[in-house]
Amino acid sequence: MMEFMKKAMDWVLEKEQDAAKDCHANPDDIEKQIKLIEEKKSILEKKYQDDIGEFEHILNRLHAIKAQSLKCKTK
Repeated sequence: MMEFMKKAMDWVLEKEQDAAKDCHANPDDIEKQIKLIEEKKSILEKKYQDDIGEFEHILNRLHAIKAQSLKCKTK
């Protein structure tokens, strides 16, 4: 599904580029599209950073638990 979406987006962008070459694309409309994509990218980056932080927290806890459990083997 994702591959289909990539191909569809590439096709749309190609048509946009053709329109721009033929002076049929409105720069204001394209600027709106740029801002929209930048906003979505920013939201995804924030979510990614939040998720990575949560994984780091979990990993740190698991490493501490493992270290604690290893102490039991040496007794």
